[in-house]
Amino acid sequence: MKIGIVVHGPEIVDSGYAKKIMKILKKYGEINCRLGGTMGRTAVLDAHLEDRVDISQKLLPSQSIRKFVEEGIDVIFLINYGKSSLTGHAFGYKVQKRCNNPPLIQIERPGEENGSVVSWRPDLDEFAADIADQMGLKLCSPSQIKDELHGQTGFHHEDFKSYRKVAGVSPLENVFVNGIVVGKSTSSEVILVAEDGIITQIEGGKLKKHGVEKLGRIDLDKAVVKTGLLRKSVVKPRVLLKDNERPGINPRSESSISMSNLSKNSRKPPSKLSVAFLNHAAEDIYKLKNADMVVTVGDDTTLVAADILYRFNIPIIGITDGDLDKVVEKGFKAQGSLIVELESGWDDRIGEKIFFELFNGKETIEIENIENFKSELIQIISNATNRYNIKYKLIYEL
Repeated sequence: MKIGIVVHGPEIVDSGYAKKIMKILKKYGEINCRLGGTMGRTAVLDAHLEDRVDISQKLLPSQSIRKFVEEGIDVIFLINYGKSSLTGHAFGYKVQKRCNNPPLIQIERPGEENGSVVSWRPDLDEFAADIADQMGLKLCSPSQIKDELHGQTGFHHEDFKSYRKVAGVSPLENVFVNGIVVGKSTSSEVILVAEDGIITQIEGGKLKKHGVEKLGRIDLDKAVVKTGLLRKSVVKPRVLLKDNERPGINPRSESSISMSNLSKNSRKPPSKLSVAFLNHAAEDIYKLKNADMVVTVGDDTTLVAADILYRFNIPIIGITDGDLDKVVEKGFKAQGSLIVELESGWDDRIGEKIFFELFNGKETIEIENIENFKSELIQIISNATNRYNIKYKLIYEL
């Protein structure tokens, strides 16, 4: 039997259950594991599982499932550790609907009393029951989940507006749409409202206009919506590069990156250093893993990018304005990083000036000296405003 495993999100990895489930399913046949999502990829690296879980592509769970179907996999397991049974089941329901009845079994919140196994197709009921029995989890049917979700989630159009109800929300949680924070919940009843593809209101929440501007026009029904933290586990991050291989000291070689299934880019001559520009937290930050430094714009973008790039010992220069949403429980940044904090609303303005004046409108440039580059960047900021602070301290010390 060929078994596909779609590992979703960091919690199933951080909890240790991804590894346990792989061991159980290996007894039934050949297993092939694939993961989607940026923070989940980070968890796989921290857990030393990159040789067993394919993290080479940034895929949504539905895309990973479709790829397994195309590859002729007999049964696919979607393993997830939602913040509640309701959110986990709502997630699985949405994913399987998008995939046109795939041979799918979901394992949800395996470490909890309400952990469950869901057979999303009748011909897999016996297999699902066997797995549930082995793991001490309850077996849920699609009909039970539909009853559970009744009135908790939904999408409809009315008066030229689109409405999407979000399941399992708690007050004071970040609301993410396609990886961008668009607001914060103020109640457990949250409905996103969009007009012509632009989110204009959060019923039961407070809209973050700056986030909506970054998000742009979307299909609200198909958008990926999450609430809470991107990663709530407190972990010791795994650094994949040696300390003496930091930018400006020794050029890095591919052999110093212990990752077997991330794409490897060709290296530049030792005399040149690569600096990348990033202004969108939802972008694939892992494509910057061979940069020597990254300039990030925005508080959330800076926090997420710094935390991921810490694993590759890549320092960042963050352009922020203090409008930080707590998107991870703890974040790190590499030695040599600095954060420039501006007045509210100035981060995008300054970021644009840096992009055109220092990067000449390019996503990546090559330089000869990091410190000279930092000086030029600070000079651009100083020419625009004298109201800024520079922070050198690590976000969190190990």
